[in-house]
Amino acid sequence: MATADDLSPTRPPGLLRRLAALLYDLILLFGMLLLAATLVIIPASALTSSEIRLEGWPRLLFQLYLLLVGYGFFAYFWRHGGQTLGMRAWRFGLVRADGQPLTGSDVRRRLLWSTLIPAPLGIFWVPFDREGLAPHDRLSATRPRLLPPKAR
Repeated sequence: MATADDLSPTRPPGLLRRLAALLYDLILLFGMLLLAATLVIIPASALTSSEIRLEGWPRLLFQLYLLLVGYGFFAYFWRHGGQTLGMRAWRFGLVRADGQPLTGSDVRRRLLWSTLIPAPLGIFWVPFDREGLAPHDRLSATRPRLLPPKAR
């Protein structure tokens, strides 16, 4: 049973809550990437009479496009409200280390560190950190914080 102390807005979410939100977000992101790929592949296949082969520069550009779609997904939600849909469902959000909302540079820094130290791997450090933070939380000077339950 969670106590009031466990749901303090200054306390970061635990490992299971973070993993649940990440799984939720990855399912949504998969759908977005599928749609983004479809928006390129269908028109490209209509223009050619042969099979589409992504090799060399076209493949690299397509991969970069999908990476930017993924970054855009997280950047949009973190910049506008500090929460992805998964974070909203699991009642936590992101703030700067000083407690203020994230700025564009905070979001870019968090995306960079979440890429260099892959976020799914960094999350497993949370139980061992004295403040319950992942490496990308510390390095980007952002903090995940639990949110109080909404009154009904």
